[in-house]
Formats: sequence, structure tokens, C-alpha cells
Amino acid sequence: MGSHARPNRIHRTGVRIAMVAMVGAALPITATGLAQAATPGATHSADDQQDAHRQQAVEQPAADAAQDVKSQDAPQVKADHAFLLDARDGSQEREMWAGAKADESVSMASTTKIMTALVVLKHPEWLEHGIQIKQEYRDYVQKVGASTADLQTGDTLTVRQLLHAMLIPSGADAARALADHYGQGATTDERIADFVRQMNDEAQQLGLKGTHFDTYDGISNGNNHSTARDMAKLGQRAMLQPVFAEVVKNQQFKTEAPAANGHTRYYTWNNTDQLLSTYDGALGIKTGSGPESGYALVFAAKRDNRTLVGAILKDDAGRFDDAKKILDWGFAH
Repeated sequence: MGSHARPNRIHRTGVRIAMVAMVGAALPITATGLAQAATPGATHSADDQQDAHRQQAVEQPAADAAQDVKSQDAPQVKADHAFLLDARDGSQEREMWAGAKADESVSMASTTKIMTALVVLKHPEWLEHGIQIKQEYRDYVQKVGASTADLQTGDTLTVRQLLHAMLIPSGADAARALADHYGQGATTDERIADFVRQMNDEAQQLGLKGTHFDTYDGISNGNNHSTARDMAKLGQRAMLQPVFAEVVKNQQFKTEAPAANGHTRYYTWNNTDQLLSTYDGALGIKTGSGPESGYALVFAAKRDNRTLVGAILKDDAGRFDDAKKILDWGFAH
């Protein structure tokens, strides 16, 4: 039986091949047919072209929608000189979002004072050291039209108090007193120049490649600039300093100091950072503004054990609204 079964199988297989060949000759060859798939130069039928158009009509809206979702997956703000990072455990950071001009170096106004504070805090042993206010500090503020803590000539304030005076009401008089005290040199100009050098050294050590200082308070001499990315990183580093973090969270600070006449002077300073009173979890940091700089803000907030730090440079008066939207987006991600 086995000798007859093999020829029968061969015969049946031959019949199948013949039938396939006949059907192939009778049916039109389409784009999905075996013959055309193996023939590079084959043309598409009208039905195939219609199918392709219908497929494109389905895929294109889907692609457009995906692009829209991608563009919406970012804070909807006006600010483009902006950056947001997740501070994680404080010693490391993770980039969350960068505006279109996050790495463009521009003037950063009084947010400069963040670096001034960092240089001062490299010597925490001097925090309770007293510094007497010179008339020259008041004259400087009046000459350049800078913001002031209204420090009175002859009063003696500690370094800690001057940090409050500089960071809360953004007092340029306090910033000048600190720079004059912490710089090295025989004259005020020499001491301030040395202090600014220390600021730039610190920026280099922190890897702030888009940053250069020519002033201690943001009143630029033409070469004081940074990027939103750098300023967010600077803010994050500053918040690692307990004294700095304690100062900038205050909406208002009251203190007293010995006056030149032997009496007691009372000071009250109000913070220029509106987020502290309007955003849940706000930790402060520093505001800034100027005719050329526009409005700047370095900000931080904490929710559910997450701390976010951001920066906005060259914005308009809506910087606080932009900051809220950026933070809301960050906490949602």
C-alpha cells in the first residue's frame, strides 16, 4: 500500500498548484497580491489609491492630535526665560521643564542678591557680628534709585539682620554693607570689587556657565547676567542653607538694633514676594525688577514632601501668575 500512496499525494499536490495558477491568471493583481508585492515597478489601482487616501485621512488627524497633546504638556505661560527643577532631596535636582529661552543669558536684576547671600553664608561664624551703617550706603541707594531697607546711619545691625534687610525688602543698602564688609581691600571700591570676584568664583564652582556678576545688588554696570536655568540652580543651592531658607520664607520681619544716639531702632520689612501670601506651600526666594531687566522671580514651593524650584527672567508684571502655573504643572507631574 505504501508504494501506491506516495504517487497519489504527488498527483494531488500537482492539481493544487495548477488550480492556483489558473486562479491567479483569472483574478486581477492588486496591491495586496503576491505578484505585485514581488514586482517593484507595479502601479496602484484606483481602489488602492482610495484606500491610501482613506488611511491618510485617519492617520493625519491622529498625528495632529498627538502634536497638540505634546505642546499642551507644558506650563501654559507667557514667560520663555523660565526653568523648573525638582529639588528631590536637596543635594540633587531633576530638570522638569525649560522654557524656549531658558539658556539665554539676560539681566537678572535683584535676584543677584541670592549669590550675595551665598557668599556671605560661607562664613556662618560671623552671623552675629555687628556692622555699623555708613552714610555712604544711604547715599548710594539714593544715587542709583535702588530699593532700600531704609537703614539709618550709625545703627549697628548683625550680619543675620542685614541678610533679612537685603532679601526681604530687597535692600541695596544692606547688600552694599555686606559687600563692603566681606570684601578685601583698602577702600570701599576695592572691597566691593573683591566681593564681586568672590561671587563669580562661586558661580564657577557651582557650574553656572551662563552667569556673570558685575555687581552685588543687581544694579548692573553692563555685564551682570544669567539664565533661568542657572538661577533656578542657584536658588536650589541657596535653599540648602538653613539660614537662607529661614530668611526668605518671611512675609514680614521685625527687628531692633542699637541706634547711634544710644536708643533702640525698630525696623519692619515686608517681603516683595507675593507668592508667600497667595500660593499654598510657597517657600519664597527672591524677586527682581528693573527698566532693562523686566520682572524676575526665583521661587520655591513644597507639597507632599516634594520641593520644586524655578526661575523666571525678563517677564512682565504677570510673573507671579506664571510662577503659580509653572508650580501647578510641576506638582501635577
